[in-house]
Amino acid sequence: MKKVLLTFSLALANLVWAQFSTGTVSLPAAGMTVKIVTTATQVTLTLTGDSNSMLGIGFGGNGVDTGGMASGSDGFIYNSNSANRDFNFIGMTTPQADPAQDWTVTTDNVSGTTRTLVATRSLTGGLGDHVFTNDTSTINVFYARRAGNQLLGYHNANRGYAALTRSVLGTSEVVAESKKVGLYPNPAKETVSFKNADKIKSIDIYETAGRKVRTVQPDGEKIDVRDLKSGIYYFEITLKDGSLSYEKLIKE
Repeated sequence: MKKVLLTFSLALANLVWAQFSTGTVSLPAAGMTVKIVTTATQVTLTLTGDSNSMLGIGFGGNGVDTGGMASGSDGFIYNSNSANRDFNFIGMTTPQADPAQDWTVTTDNVSGTTRTLVATRSLTGGLGDHVFTNDTSTINVFYARRAGNQLLGYHNANRGYAALTRSVLGTSEVVAESKKVGLYPNPAKETVSFKNADKIKSIDIYETAGRKVRTVQPDGEKIDVRDLKSGIYYFEITLKDGSLSYEKLIKE
């Protein structure tokens, strides 16, 4: 009996600490892709789409417009009005930013005409946020792209609904996730922290014009950025295994 109980306990522990992923899912009505990965404590959202458009994804919804964008629905939106990314919907009109911004954007990169956004938050988020679970349950989403316009606003096209099925993250995917380096908060005023900081060898910081302004060898998880002027900077991060990672920082 003890052996059976021990085996059951280990299996339960492995399930609790497993990671689950939707994989990368195409959202064809908006020309976007989305990937959602959960751990026991955190959700990571990866969203790609047209770099010249507002991009939005909401959680919940049932395939009917008023179901997806009903008052109180939760969403993540890229727009050029402000740095806010955490929004709630008030029906089929312009959404409102949450008082507390629970999503932390770790990556906001543009390659050609494609923007890639990576953001993280806790599974529960804050007041009014959608609560994610770390299991194989389906995640219903509604999504939209305000084509050719980065400003926050209502959109009546380029939208749709999808059910994202999840599975246990494969071993290779877990390893890949463990090597990712992200920075937060972003925008930042005083300090920047790094995910997987122990894997970083050095960081070269560049202005948008391409001039290198500093090389940093982090001692811990944070670096001080108070001496940087307000603006956009690019971080070329050299990892201890010799590979490179790139991040963009907005300095307030």
